Amino acid sequence: MVDRQLYPFASHYLSRNALRLHYLDEGTGAPVLMVHGNPTWSFYYRDLVLKLRDRYRCIVPDHIGCGFSDKPSAASYGYSLKERIDDLEALLQSLNLSEKITLVVHDWGGMIGFGVVARHPEWFRRFVVLNTAAFRLPASKKLPLALKLGRQTRLGELLIRYGNMFCLQAARIGTKRKPLAPAVREGLLAPYDSPADRIAIARFVQTIPLKPGDPGYDLVESVESILPTLTDRPMFVGWGMKDFVFDHHFLTEWKKRFPAAEYQEFPDCGHYILEDARSELLESIPRFLDQHPL
Repeated sequence: MVDRQLYPFASHYLSRNALRLHYLDEGTGAPVLMVHGNPTWSFYYRDLVLKLRDRYRCIVPDHIGCGFSDKPSAASYGYSLKERIDDLEALLQSLNLSEKITLVVHDWGGMIGFGVVARHPEWFRRFVVLNTAAFRLPASKKLPLALKLGRQTRLGELLIRYGNMFCLQAARIGTKRKPLAPAVREGLLAPYDSPADRIAIARFVQTIPLKPGDPGYDLVESVESILPTLTDRPMFVGWGMKDFVFDHHFLTEWKKRFPAAEYQEFPDCGHYILEDARSELLESIPRFLDQHPL
């Protein structure tokens, strides 16, 4: 169950290809688009929405298969990176949002969000990057064994879908300063309470593009290729240094590509950086937006 005191938002839905994509649409002003990863959902951005909605229009979708969006079988939806980018593009078009967008991304949200940027760079003006990637796996980084197991073996899929190991482990190790509060942990896990509801969790892991020929690898290359054209736009990077996937190897790549960005590193924080460094980021992100007005 989701604690509505933590997540006090109205639900909105986009009907797309006979599926419902859930999203938040809170506040008024210039749009701030927040794109989540795996295995989270719009709940992950709840505090940032509450912080910004008095001055900005906060748009926060749940990917198909995630959060309050529909969770179709693989026969009804392909769960590919291209479909994710198509869905996000369609949502923005349905809301007539095509200028002055601030993009906030985490985990898979980086590749999906910047996938839309690659198609429509003129729509986006500022970026907030939180433990994510918009480029290929760094040469210096090996895919963690847990992801390799989930990506390449039937046992891994069974553990993710029937044992719920991916969601449970993410909730356990995603923060490093202190464990998630019970209500927050329950909120993050709530949409994924059955094997059928965890299909997207498994597919995100199974479709990590690592080499040419992998589904989505061409999209990763195209997203990576557009990054040099974005270096004149303000970027804030908040990073949990104890993230076991998006670690210092990924941060180094961001610094190479965006040397002028503002970086705030948290040596004692993990992957769920908005939970771990909540108080600091709820100050730093609004300050960054104020310092770089549209």
